[in-house]
Amino acid sequence: MTKLDFDKMQGLVPAVLQDADSGEVLMLGFMNPAALAETLRNGYATFFSRTRNQLWTKGETSGNRAQVISISTDCDRDTLLLRVRMLGDGLICHRGTRSCFTESVFTESLPRSPEFSGATE
Repeated sequence: MTKLDFDKMQGLVPAVLQDADSGEVLMLGFMNPAALAETLRNGYATFFSRTRNQLWTKGETSGNRAQVISISTDCDRDTLLLRVRMLGDGLICHRGTRSCFTESVFTESLPRSPEFSGATE
């Protein structure tokens, strides 16, 4: 198995969940070595809760489990990408949405290049 760098974030690595079929980014959690080991053991995305200081498996109470299809790391080996299939009703966020990434942040103030704004020369 590839050695991951858990040292940069005091024993944790960010873990991005992406829908294996659509490519949609679903959520971000954090894994320590024990959470990664549990994910590999049970086949479901398991994280380390920084607030509760314990492991938790996504969907253990809601039934909206994230079944892991593949796991890859970035070039620095300090972040994970888990491609998953959602089980249950597919609502991964605790707010009852399919993705945790639903709120726009100041995008209207971002500069736009002409090729993306529809402007012509």
